[in-house]
Amino acid sequence: MSIKVIVNGANGRMGQEAIIALNADPRFELVAQTGRADDLASIIKETNADVVVDLTTADSVFENAKTIITAGAHPVIGTSGLQPEEFMTLKQLAAEKNLGGIVVPNFSIGAVLMMRYARDAAKYLPDVEIIEMHHDGKLDAPSGTAIKTAELIHETRKSLPEQKQLRETITGSRGAEKHGVHIHAVRLPGLVAHQQVLFGGNAETLTIRHDSMHRSSFMPGLLLACEKVGDFHQLMYGLENLLD
Repeated sequence: MSIKVIVNGANGRMGQEAIIALNADPRFELVAQTGRADDLASIIKETNADVVVDLTTADSVFENAKTIITAGAHPVIGTSGLQPEEFMTLKQLAAEKNLGGIVVPNFSIGAVLMMRYARDAAKYLPDVEIIEMHHDGKLDAPSGTAIKTAELIHETRKSLPEQKQLRETITGSRGAEKHGVHIHAVRLPGLVAHQQVLFGGNAETLTIRHDSMHRSSFMPGLLLACEKVGDFHQLMYGLENLLD
């Protein structure tokens, strides 16, 4: 039996790619394509959807996710911008319904591996900074991928590097900071989604970089999330939860 899926945010570029990918895969039945003007809760109930993929905007993702969980569908959230306290609220709501779901900062399997390797490297090279680069249509910064990378680095590195007292002649020139990791966000036309994790050591550097040249690179991970999310009974964060 095929998995019934709704794509919310269907008119966006990621939404359009998701529609193509889902329609091409016999495991799934695309039962609706929704956007801001639609009553998402009613459509979930009318279609009896199993999974709702949210690919909307940071200003609407929290309310969308609440709607999806309350309606009893499994959320696959690909929209960045959820705050930690919002995620915890959604996690509690999903737990009350014994409902599996996943929030995915980056659907690219290559990006997940990049984060995994960065976490491992931080055990030995604690001096690290992140440069994330996205298209100029991405309005939130830093990216969810960069935040997730900083969190993974924080979990594994054994010590914080010495914090030198630098003076910024232009405020913000050292970027944002998450768990002692500086993050620099770039927004330019021509880019899609790119990240470098730069490590410094004794007379050496290590760069771990991932590049998505087209949004189709996110589709294998998105389909994996749609397939597996029904097997779980809690809201998870990160595609790595679905990888062996």
